[in-house]
Amino acid sequence: MVATEPLALLDRALDQTERVIAGIRPDQAHLPTPCSSWDVRALVGHLVDVLGTFAARARGESPGMPASAADPGDDWPGAFRARADELLAAWQAAGDLDRKVDLGIGELPLRFVIDQQVTECAAHTWDLVTATGQRADLDPEIAEHALDWARGALQPAFRGTEAEGKAFGPEVQVPADAPAYDRLAAFFGRQAG
Repeated sequence: MVATEPLALLDRALDQTERVIAGIRPDQAHLPTPCSSWDVRALVGHLVDVLGTFAARARGESPGMPASAADPGDDWPGAFRARADELLAAWQAAGDLDRKVDLGIGELPLRFVIDQQVTECAAHTWDLVTATGQRADLDPEIAEHALDWARGALQPAFRGTEAEGKAFGPEVQVPADAPAYDRLAAFFGRQAG
C-alpha cells in the first residue's frame, strides 16, 4: 500500500472531491453516472450522506450506511465541505488509529475505515468526473492507495449485478499501464474512459 499518513491522504481525497463537486454545472445535475442507479445529484447526495456516516464511525458509533442518497441542497460544495470538516475533526479526536474496532465484519484497525473513506472518495470522484466530462487533474497517489486497499478488502461476495443487490460489478479488464483512476474504476466494475 502507498505509504502516506492516513489522515493526510484522506484530507487530500476530500479536497479533491470537493473541487470536482464545485466544478459541476447546474445543468449536469441529472446526467447519468457510472453508478447506474444514481444521477450526478444523487451521487453528490450519497457522498454528503456517507461522510456523516463515516464521521459517526470515527466517533465510535455504529450507524448503518444510508439506504438512499439525500438531496444535497443547493450548495453542493458547501454541504460536502461541512461534512468533510466534521469527518476530519472526528478522526483527529479518535486517537490511536491502530486501535481495533468491530465493524460488523470483524475487528479491524481504525485506519482500515480511513482507507475505506479514501477509496469511497476516489471511486466516486472518478464517477463524477466521468459523468460531467470535467478535465480534472486527479491525484494518482489517492487512486493507487484506494486500489491497493480495495484489492485486499473487496470480497468476491460483494460483486454481482444491481438486481442481485451487489454494489460492485465484475472487474473490467484494462491494460496494466492504464491511468490509476481507470484501473480503480475497472476494479470496481466500471467501464473506464
